[in-house]
Amino acid sequence: MSDKQKTLKQEFTLEGKGLHTGKDVKMTIKPAPVNTGFVFIRVDLEGQPTIEAEATYVSSTARGTVLEKKGVRIHTCEHVLAALTGMDLDNVYIELNSSELPIMDGSSRYFVEAINEVGIIEQEAEREYFVIKEIISYTDPETGSEITAIPSEHFEITTMVDFGTKILGTQNATMKNIKEFKDGFAKARTFSFLHELETLLDAGLIKGGDISNAIVYVDKELSPDTLEKLKIAFGQPEVTVRPNGILDNVTLYYPNEAARHKLLDVIGDLTLVGVKLKAKIIATKPGHHCNTQFAKKLNKLYKLFKRKNIPEVDCQKEPVYDIKEIMRMLPHRPPFLLIDKIMEVSEKHIIGIKNVTINEPFFVGHFPGEPVMPGVLQIEAMAQTGGIFVLANVDDPQNYSTYLIKLDNVKHKRKVVPGDTLILKIDLLEPIRRGIVHMQGYGYCNGQMVVEAEMMAQVIKTKE
Repeated sequence: MSDKQKTLKQEFTLEGKGLHTGKDVKMTIKPAPVNTGFVFIRVDLEGQPTIEAEATYVSSTARGTVLEKKGVRIHTCEHVLAALTGMDLDNVYIELNSSELPIMDGSSRYFVEAINEVGIIEQEAEREYFVIKEIISYTDPETGSEITAIPSEHFEITTMVDFGTKILGTQNATMKNIKEFKDGFAKARTFSFLHELETLLDAGLIKGGDISNAIVYVDKELSPDTLEKLKIAFGQPEVTVRPNGILDNVTLYYPNEAARHKLLDVIGDLTLVGVKLKAKIIATKPGHHCNTQFAKKLNKLYKLFKRKNIPEVDCQKEPVYDIKEIMRMLPHRPPFLLIDKIMEVSEKHIIGIKNVTINEPFFVGHFPGEPVMPGVLQIEAMAQTGGIFVLANVDDPQNYSTYLIKLDNVKHKRKVVPGDTLILKIDLLEPIRRGIVHMQGYGYCNGQMVVEAEMMAQVIKTKE
């Protein structure tokens, strides 16, 4: 079931520093129209170029997720994207006067609090989902990181973290529902190991860091030289290590805060799929590279799914027309009645179902030992569905007949065999004029298109 898209009630502005550039940045997040998605706008550049939050624009994941379009970059976008998805938003503009988003305290907390303060409104358009129907996974061969999506009625995530260090150990975190994000995951801060921090400091990075926006796990001896570097980087007169192996001035919100932050990162990175997911995500040793590669894979699959125009049909729900109502409208009778149910009807389309069983009489000779539904009968099933589309709007359908007069671009792509459920979708291509109906028909089985054809039919009154 779909629901309504959402945006902000009003805009808000936050200011901070970029973690790696150290530059001051002003970020304003504004409401956006339906079907906009999340769009970054560089207001500091000529023409105010935009970058959509989409996996195809990921250019680097070395120190966070970086988007790039036509030479324009957005750095460290994952925490803001996690906040937007975690607060169940669909459409916003994110205006920036710098290339890197503000790091704040290294979590999504301040973004979530601002969203919560200005409020959220529903929009008129229905929300789309990418419903995962089979197991999809990606493994990073270099790191062994793995992320998997399995079918689920809603979006849920489990992360498992193991860096092979005693100081952090193995941690797990699970979010059963996106509603848990605000209170359970938004304030989980980013973390780093001391040896990684030293490398970044030596490279002149994390210029916007301070002692409050990252948890630092001390996985090696804190030398005097390193201690001085940390004092300068964090602007602190003294830096010490707590008994739990974490640099001081940071108190953990959760014992498994590292795993919770990794879960936050997964949400942010998977936002780049570009559509809400209905799936259970299991991420083992997740990182930005693995996350975004998986997002790219899902993005490609979703676009392929959209191009195929595969309808989402719940075969168990009450039909719009059952077999008795179909027989009232169509003159066809068994064994040549090739529709069992009509599931959807609108002004421009109709969706019907044909349950293909071994009892179909044509299987006796087509073919013995290898039963296959004849392609011409698949076309006939589409034509009958189109006939229902036309006759459903006639007061006395029993007095009319619909005749095929033209077929174009007929393509049979896969076999239809006993046990298949043939889903038939007919789209009206032009308004009906003088009884002439121009339609595009598609047939699907098991999430795959099996047949398509452009059809033209004439409706004729046969009885007075």
